[in-house]
Amino acid sequence: MEIFQSPTNLIAATIVFFAAAILIYFAWKTLITSNLYQKGVTLYQKKDYEAAEATFRQVIAINSTNDVVHLLLGDCLMQQDRVKEAMKEFQDVIQRAPKKVDAYLRLSNAFIAQGNRTEAITNLEKSRDLFQTQKQPQQAEQVNQLLQKLKTNQN
Repeated sequence: MEIFQSPTNLIAATIVFFAAAILIYFAWKTLITSNLYQKGVTLYQKKDYEAAEATFRQVIAINSTNDVVHLLLGDCLMQQDRVKEAMKEFQDVIQRAPKKVDAYLRLSNAFIAQGNRTEAITNLEKSRDLFQTQKQPQQAEQVNQLLQKLKTNQN
């Protein structure tokens, strides 16, 4: 074959081959992750929290930086009354993505479940402030109303 007759052509063909192999690998990995994610969501919706947890952990093993999956894993743990484990998931998301409002909201729910209203209020205030910064006044107002109820019931 003419392609392999010169070293330059051989190098170019090798580079193209490896680039294609890398693309195929990442496409395969994305497909598997997507399928597992969908399976986890379906299991969660069916209230099979243990199976959903296991599935979300598989997704995290493939892609540990997916914050949405960590939040869903935390939700599964909350449903199983494993509040401390759920809190770790929410806190990890906050550490990686400090502007992720959903993590603060879920963490505040976990603090409420523990009876720690002070920390719940702190996290709700942070989520309210983030909603305001992100120009989402309706969500900020909803959180503000919840804060008022919590503060009223705290006294």
